Amino acid sequence: MRKAIVSAVAVALAMSTAVRAETLRIEGSTTVGPIADAFAEYFKGVYPNLEITVNKNGSGNGATALIEGRCDIAAMSRFMEPQEFSKAVANKVYPVAWTIAMDGVCVVVHPSNPVKTLTSAQVREIYMGKITNWSQVGGSQTPIVVISRDSSSGTYETFETLIMKKQPMAQGVEYVNANPQAQARVRTTPGAIGYVGLGFLEGVKAVPIDGIAPTRQTVANGTYPLSRPLFLFTNGFPKLGSIPFKFVTFYLTEKGQDLIEAKDFVPMTNY
Repeated sequence: MRKAIVSAVAVALAMSTAVRAETLRIEGSTTVGPIADAFAEYFKGVYPNLEITVNKNGSGNGATALIEGRCDIAAMSRFMEPQEFSKAVANKVYPVAWTIAMDGVCVVVHPSNPVKTLTSAQVREIYMGKITNWSQVGGSQTPIVVISRDSSSGTYETFETLIMKKQPMAQGVEYVNANPQAQARVRTTPGAIGYVGLGFLEGVKAVPIDGIAPTRQTVANGTYPLSRPLFLFTNGFPKLGSIPFKFVTFYLTEKGQDLIEAKDFVPMTNY
């Protein structure tokens, strides 16, 4: 009898836990990914019954997932575009933006590359195929291997807008679909050039653009030419006190700021 009672209590507790379990689905930017991962890990520790997933597949895919109801939060390294807002509203989704950190799109080369600085125009001409050898910009006699993010990336769109000025890239450009891949490709290729978020500089050399290096200070004050905000988007304003609300406002807390700084991004707050 006692065993039956204990068993019944265990089943009831299990059912109660299952009922209380909550899910949070985050999808989007590989740049925002490290922040989302760090926030998710913290929230799992605070809320043991929370089932949280972070899918890093690009800002454009994050926007689409939010519009189609496949995620609760879209992580994006760019703002939603007008056509995305239109699709969202047509689907009765009303995106709300949360600016959680600042980032700099860093133009990176192999650590052995002697080039010390580049202008925006030089980078643009490299990606257009007009400059093809490092000797043309003060470097060694080495062919340039050009690495770019793919077009679903918010980092790509920032680079295309601020550097390319909507000019087409050369046919020989090699496209990769994530910051870690771009970083790894440049790190292992002496002649390569690429661009990554501020949190992906390990093993590569960030080149100053127009004489300004990407640092926490230059990104925070906007003097670095490729500074940009990072976003989380929700469908409407989350219910006050809910898990989604706590997650998208976590950047306002000291712990949230610490986690953002630990990932080498620049917090929006300054405690």
